[in-house]
Amino acid sequence: MTLTITVHRGTETIGGSCIEIASQNGERLILDAGRPLDAPREATGLLPGTLDLNRPATVVFSHGHMDHWGLIHELPGDWPIWAGEKAAEMMRLSTELFGGSITRPIETWHSRSRPFPVRGFTITPYLTDHSAPDAYMLLIEGSGRRILYSGDFRAHGRKAKLVETMIASPPERIDVLLMEGTNLGTDKPVITESELEDAFVALALETPRHVFVQWSAQNIDRTVTLFRAAKRSGRELVVDLYGADVLRRITGGTRLPTPGPDFHELKVVITPGGKRLYGRQGRDDYVAEMATSPFATSRARLANNRAIIMLRDSMVRDFERGGIGFTPDDAYAFSNWSGYLDPEDTNSGWTRAQAAGAKTLKLHTSGHASPADLARFAAAIAPKALVPVHGIAWDNPQIPLPPVRRLADGEPWDLP
Repeated sequence: MTLTITVHRGTETIGGSCIEIASQNGERLILDAGRPLDAPREATGLLPGTLDLNRPATVVFSHGHMDHWGLIHELPGDWPIWAGEKAAEMMRLSTELFGGSITRPIETWHSRSRPFPVRGFTITPYLTDHSAPDAYMLLIEGSGRRILYSGDFRAHGRKAKLVETMIASPPERIDVLLMEGTNLGTDKPVITESELEDAFVALALETPRHVFVQWSAQNIDRTVTLFRAAKRSGRELVVDLYGADVLRRITGGTRLPTPGPDFHELKVVITPGGKRLYGRQGRDDYVAEMATSPFATSRARLANNRAIIMLRDSMVRDFERGGIGFTPDDAYAFSNWSGYLDPEDTNSGWTRAQAAGAKTLKLHTSGHASPADLARFAAAIAPKALVPVHGIAWDNPQIPLPPVRRLADGEPWDLP
């Protein structure tokens, strides 16, 4: 018996990943069903046309970024779904943020899970280093074949040791490596989170007033980086209600910073916009809990303090009305992928900070592996064939790679 691999979407794009592994006896495993990055928020019917929805399948999500799971509501309701335990929690939280919910069951594994069976396949999850928490590489075994799906990964974050351990002691006898190539052909900044922490410390020490930072609340590595930078520079780290919600849901049983008595340098600011957001979700009790907690702060208190403060564009006006708008004594750091920054948007934090004379800069590192690390990883895995996914520069990768099997979207490949 053999296996058939079909990359329904992802051979020439970043995001919207959807990969199928099928056995001759009809068992089907779908790796990710992601929402394309350029899809309008209200768009539907986005599953790839080559994905057969009329035959049973099991779906496994590699991590909690929407370009890997965002089409969950379009999948048949009787298809079982699997994800990491904390990744599933982030999926639910993201859906609630936009006024929805995930009502279907999600089977989960945790970071120390052993191999488990799924409809004719055996899956071994490997916790990996990525900007999303609870991200995994997946080893799929079936019909005598061994396929490793890299998911999204990097080797310069706070969990880089996980990737280095796999490079030093890789799984044996890999027939196919399905590997991401997001950073091929780019010049994205790829420095370690520790180096980024040093840069934030330097910025905090030289800034007379506040350091405002725009980053993804679900990028836990970045939150840790900023918390450590705040402690080292004698400041507090201030997150909003959503940032606190993410931390509370993701950090149970860990020593990651969470609003509470163990991390007195971490504060939560309650803004009118944040209250409305959680009010629409029917979670006024959460707002009240945060507002009356000893780690709550306000815009008025922050006006007389020096802190590192979470900021999103939607929060700028609330801050201005609360007396902590930008001044020449502030700094504003954009700590996301630069593709998310529109310098022409007059309502963005970036342009409003510049207009106020605040220092503006980009301080970020990629959530994906550098080309050099991609080459190291592929060489260590040494697959019989490498199938490129999640990248746009695979036709000229400019790095040494094992034998490449280039597929088109929707093209089935029967493993030899």
